[in-house]
Amino acid sequence: MANCAIVGINWGDEGKGRMVDLLTQDYDVVVRYQGGGNAGHTVINEHGKFALHLLPSGIFRKGVVNILGNGVALDPENLWIEMQQVMAQGVTLTPDNLKISDRALLLLPWHRLLDELEEQRLADKQFGSTKQGIAPFYADKFAKKTVLAGELFYPEQLHAHLIDLMEWKNLTLTRVYGAEPFTLEQLENWLSAYCEKIKPYICNTGAFLKSAQRDGKRILFEAQLGSLRDLDYGIHPYTTSSNTLAAYAPIGSGLPSARIDRVVGVVKAYSTCVGEGPFVCEIFGEEARLLRDAGGEYGAKTGRPRRVGPIDLVATRYGVEVQAATEIALTKLDVLSYMEKIPLCTQYELSGEKTDQFPFPTALAGAKPVIEWMDGWMCDLSDIREWHELPLAARRYVEAIEEAIRCPITYVSVGPERDSMIIRK
Repeated sequence: MANCAIVGINWGDEGKGRMVDLLTQDYDVVVRYQGGGNAGHTVINEHGKFALHLLPSGIFRKGVVNILGNGVALDPENLWIEMQQVMAQGVTLTPDNLKISDRALLLLPWHRLLDELEEQRLADKQFGSTKQGIAPFYADKFAKKTVLAGELFYPEQLHAHLIDLMEWKNLTLTRVYGAEPFTLEQLENWLSAYCEKIKPYICNTGAFLKSAQRDGKRILFEAQLGSLRDLDYGIHPYTTSSNTLAAYAPIGSGLPSARIDRVVGVVKAYSTCVGEGPFVCEIFGEEARLLRDAGGEYGAKTGRPRRVGPIDLVATRYGVEVQAATEIALTKLDVLSYMEKIPLCTQYELSGEKTDQFPFPTALAGAKPVIEWMDGWMCDLSDIREWHELPLAARRYVEAIEEAIRCPITYVSVGPERDSMIIRK
């Protein structure tokens, strides 16, 4: 079976985790290839309900190897806490089924503090960060001012490296933000409490993936967030600090020679957005509250209410293009069952003219949604597992989206559970 990437098409929170959990049954290896602990993948299966932030969503399948690639912002503290939570619910984690790239860079203790301090400084101009240290981490990654996970096996060199980095970073903390400096004792406690715990899982995952590729193993690449949060192609500057696209999967996974044959783009049946930035299709008031509550739209990491709106076909079509999606999984169709009429954002209006094209980020602030309506189905979909059993109005809604975004919809979810899925093949 060909290698596959599962990616978000919109702003993130589309339901990628449940799709990875579902499709992992057909794969041998799952690799998380970018991002950090700043977003959650919600998975519901026989083990319970989980909000994963760093662990790959394939961790629940026996016999599957899960890898945190070199492109991940590796936060030892949050990872170890998450590992303990998952293991407490009966999921086995060993160096056999969870491997961490020795080339992944460590999110250091001051990165989260710097994230919070900068958001405070920005005040009403802040980016809406989750304050998990992602932007400071990636800034330091490209400035070569952090450490590789593999350095944990070289304690003398690591100790000297961390002292140099701490002295440099304390200049920013004290002189720019007026914060307290970090101490060597704090770093040593961090190393002992968290880094030593994850150390047995760190290895040369690049060599493992090359061997898996030679042996014909099936590899699934898992992305975080969505197209519109991509550093290069998203709604800059309201993006994440990594590349969320399928094209980055070979690099961020540690297998640059990988060929991605299948790209499953995940799209929610309506739009949601966590954080700041332009969100053309956004709705407000009671209409927004009803949709938010129906879909349980509260951040898996932060718990904060998500911004909501109708499906945005302009943004979704753009997301499909930049991800080079070969097929689409449409999630949460069941959430819309309370609506008598269902809105769709079919175009944008810019400077008095309608457009099908997703605008340059700066122009988004002036865009207005063009809304069209379709009939709702007003009935429960949760027990339906066959396409032909869906109400005609629901099928027409899915087909209208499929036609507009010019990509086949092969999966339609009608509930959060693993098996609450209609497969169109």
